[in-house]
Amino acid sequence: MPGKSACTRTDARKVSCVPRDLHDIQSESRTERQTQEWLSRYSLRAAIESTISEFVNGHGMRQCRCRSEDKVHVQHVLTAIAVNLERIDVHLPPTPARRPRNPTALQGFLDWQHIPRPRSWRAATHPAG
Repeated sequence: MPGKSACTRTDARKVSCVPRDLHDIQSESRTERQTQEWLSRYSLRAAIESTISEFVNGHGMRQCRCRSEDKVHVQHVLTAIAVNLERIDVHLPPTPARRPRNPTALQGFLDWQHIPRPRSWRAATHPAG
């Protein structure tokens, strides 16, 4: 390039000039990006790309768990439903904390007899009969 020595003294820096028609296309594109119409179109595209990114990176949609096309479709639909439910949940008001249930008659009797309550009735040992 004939004017390169006026711009730089080293070969490490690359100075390049694009052809005039490509330069015109690039500058036209840059000015178009400042319009409101372009920004509204791009915001829609950005929303779609973020959803795709959430599916791929957050829910492992790059690889399917099944080989059948029907099962893959079911996986995609169920994942989409789950993502929609997560998004709806963000907009719902928080649920109030539940108060503990009143003890049943059996629990009241066990407390009255000072018999400790098992954590789970299934965990209680029953004699084999």
